[in-house]
Amino acid sequence: VQLVESGGGLVQAGGSLRLSCELSGSTFDDWTIGWFRQAPGKEREGLSCISTTDGSTYYSDSVKGRFTISSDFAKSTVYLQMNKLSPEDTAVYYCAAVATVGEMAVKITVATMRDWEYDYWGQGTQVTVSS
Repeated sequence: VQLVESGGGLVQAGGSLRLSCELSGSTFDDWTIGWFRQAPGKEREGLSCISTTDGSTYYSDSVKGRFTISSDFAKSTVYLQMNKLSPEDTAVYYCAAVATVGEMAVKITVATMRDWEYDYWGQGTQVTVSS
């Protein structure tokens, strides 16, 4: 399984970016795919995730209302639409995936978003927000 992120770049404060994460090497069913970020000197932070099984989503408080996660089965791709960006959003953004089978497993995995559960990680894409 491979994950490839794209869409990062430099944007001014208040602007928007859309990140993409394409999954290959497997069908798109039964995955929880999440977006994480890590800024220099800070711990990795879980932002949002989506179940490709039932479409359920999770957002951290830091991005709720500004970021939107979505998926496109035809393209095996998960998107993260990021609006109202601020310099505090500057970081390397990673997508990650964990196989999730069963209704209860989906509920728990989506709700808890524990990075150590994710088995596959992309290479990361830099997002820089200038003030």
